[in-house]
Amino acid sequence: MKLQSTNQLNVSGDRFTVTYSIWGCEAESREIASAICVEETAEFPEVLIGKGDIRDHVLGQIVDFKHIDGDHYQTMISYAIEITSFELLQFLNVVYGNISMIPNIKVERFDLPDSLLEHFKGARFGINGLRKLLNIPSRALLATAIKPMGLSSKEFAQMAYDCAIGGMDIVKDDHGLSNQTFSPFKDRVAQCAEAVRKASRKSGKPCLYMANINGRAEELIEKAYYAKEVGVGGFMVIPALVGWDMMRYLAEDENLGLPIISHPSFFGNYLTNKRSGFSFFSMYGQLVRLAGGDLTVFPNFLGRFPATKENCIEVIKGTQVKMGHLRTIFPSPGGGATLEKIPEMLSLYGSNTVYLMGGGLHHGESLVKSCREFNHLVESF
Repeated sequence: MKLQSTNQLNVSGDRFTVTYSIWGCEAESREIASAICVEETAEFPEVLIGKGDIRDHVLGQIVDFKHIDGDHYQTMISYAIEITSFELLQFLNVVYGNISMIPNIKVERFDLPDSLLEHFKGARFGINGLRKLLNIPSRALLATAIKPMGLSSKEFAQMAYDCAIGGMDIVKDDHGLSNQTFSPFKDRVAQCAEAVRKASRKSGKPCLYMANINGRAEELIEKAYYAKEVGVGGFMVIPALVGWDMMRYLAEDENLGLPIISHPSFFGNYLTNKRSGFSFFSMYGQLVRLAGGDLTVFPNFLGRFPATKENCIEVIKGTQVKMGHLRTIFPSPGGGATLEKIPEMLSLYGSNTVYLMGGGLHHGESLVKSCREFNHLVESF
């Protein structure tokens, strides 16, 4: 018995598109494309969906289908903007919900009309806002992470001070620093915030200390407000752990009003499989922007994590591509940068980038000297 939908749906007719890569023979790939249209929307046997609003407006619609090479095909599917509920998590549920459990489907990009984008504020600062905040009109930004785990809060604060004195623009918690007994969150954040303020007063150069907001769900907002109270310059968020909508919430909260670094821990399975998950363009670039990140950390092709030069170029494109009113954001290649690699990185990434170096600075005579050498390399580019 077919389901007949007779109620008038309150839909505008506006639709957004998602471009998927599919692998298989042509017949299989076309079948998968058709299955996506149903699986990500009505999730109901299509043969039982009769004529009417559900078929006409709720189901996804194949806009394009083309052969790329070999067994690789791409399809563009459009969806009614209303099925997202104008919420980030439901948007993701439509883009890559149940089909995330089906092999050989990868999200390449999404294109959103203004009627959908108007429900998202995106990055509060973006490239231009961070430049203004730090009084850096044109050169690349420099960032570092305090590490290794196991140091005391006092030791982390001294490290943060040295990095700020050495010329770092951003000093952030390493992603593994949470609320360990040897460096409790409140103690570490307060001491590091004060250390960076002290260094900035001495040097006359702004520097942002950005605290990692992580932990129990019921404590995250409280931690963010505490960090703001003790004077941090921003937050680091791991959206794949704390939630994409939590990052959006922190970015949009007018009472916080601080920049956000998106860290890629736990992103791995969404990006390392060439035939599933998300492209570097869509996740590190588009999705981080939509969720409010001002700066997106991603694996550098010269680092210790698997990434190609082409992957990194795709991130840059995703941070810059036109997305309605959403601000462009800083790409930040990380994961094993050293001073020796900076010239090659500068040649590829250019000046609209935040260069992130952690352990690579802990060599030579002193941390302050290494930071100054890092600064000199970038300023002389």
